[in-house]
Amino acid sequence: MNKNSKDRIRKFSKERDRDKFHNPANLAKSISIEANELLECFQWNENDFDVNEVKDELADVLIYCQNMLDVLNLDEDEIINNKLDKNELKYPIEKCKGKANKYTKL
Repeated sequence: MNKNSKDRIRKFSKERDRDKFHNPANLAKSISIEANELLECFQWNENDFDVNEVKDELADVLIYCQNMLDVLNLDEDEIINNKLDKNELKYPIEKCKGKANKYTKL
């Protein structure tokens, strides 16, 4: 996410005095709720969905994720790359390429 978007999210929360509600537990709940609303876009038909609804729900997830990053003082690039390092070890190309199996079933 670029700096302008991050700053706009922070400004939105600050101007509305919502930061006091942004603790890790509340944000984790909000991320989960919004992710389920995203899933709801595909509930009855996986191929015929409203892309604008998907964009709105995905944006909500990303906004709450940015709030979580801020509250926990985390760097998104660092945590993403650390997780990718772990995933590369769990899912070596030679064992999992083209497969959707969990690493325990490769």
